[in-house]
Amino acid sequence: MGKAFRSGIPSAEITPKEAYLNRRQLMTGMGALAAAGAAGPALAKLTTVPSKYSTDMKPNSLEDITHYNNFYEFGLQKTDPAAYAGKLTVDPWSVEIGGLVDKPGTYALDDILKGVTLEERVYRFRCVEAWSMVIPWDGFPLSTLLDRVGVQPGAKYIAFQTVLRPSEMPGQRSGLLDWPYVEGLRMDEAMHPLTILATGLYGEPMPKQNGAPIRLVVPWKYGFKSIKSIVKITAVADQPPTTWNLQAPKEYGFYSNVNPHVDHPRWSQASERRIGGGLFAPRVDTLMFNGYGDEVASLYAGMDLRKDF
Repeated sequence: MGKAFRSGIPSAEITPKEAYLNRRQLMTGMGALAAAGAAGPALAKLTTVPSKYSTDMKPNSLEDITHYNNFYEFGLQKTDPAAYAGKLTVDPWSVEIGGLVDKPGTYALDDILKGVTLEERVYRFRCVEAWSMVIPWDGFPLSTLLDRVGVQPGAKYIAFQTVLRPSEMPGQRSGLLDWPYVEGLRMDEAMHPLTILATGLYGEPMPKQNGAPIRLVVPWKYGFKSIKSIVKITAVADQPPTTWNLQAPKEYGFYSNVNPHVDHPRWSQASERRIGGGLFAPRVDTLMFNGYGDEVASLYAGMDLRKDF
């Protein structure tokens, strides 16, 4: 799991990209709505807002981030998403929001992003997936959207669903998992400011193999919690099913927090390998909650994290 050292250094000073457009300007979540392609409002730029959640670790290259992925809807190999995701239609795109909310409905992605203020747009590093990688996501807090639709008091969890399109996603034509992919968060996890809906990376629209046009990023959890290509968000009273917990409940719990002290039944989770570090890159110790313990450990106070894994 990715190591998440943080600093107060502004993202614009620590996230250079080769031939980057302007070191002090980035595409934001609003601008990244054009991940779908041509339609929609013009791409927006704004001065980078420093984030206390940024890391001072060097980000992985765009090549690493876009060509070493788990997205089983396109195949089992790490190279399959880049090879096959090009056929996914992401424009137009809408998200159905329902359950225990005041304003249920099917919302066009453009309309969702129109309501995101400049102050809410964020540019943050994230370390996700089952291996270590530093990724500069563009997005906005999930809580921004939930507040806009009015989550009702009876809602205790948020459930998510990935698009189901076997004609465009060859992995969904297999019996590997019970499609469509589903995930869930407890309400306090969903409302935490670290939990974002990402619509781009490296200041550019979200690549299809990385979950275009909108995906979840929960940096203190393992990568499979960060559901991609979301089409449905539902506020519910009871703990929702999650794909990997349904597939192998003894191996994948609902919470899926990064915990180096609890091994997966088939491998150790005490250390990690940084992608992009070369063939002989040394493994490093994995940090509890992926290094975000100061921010999120209180969410699990009093819980047995070996039982609630």
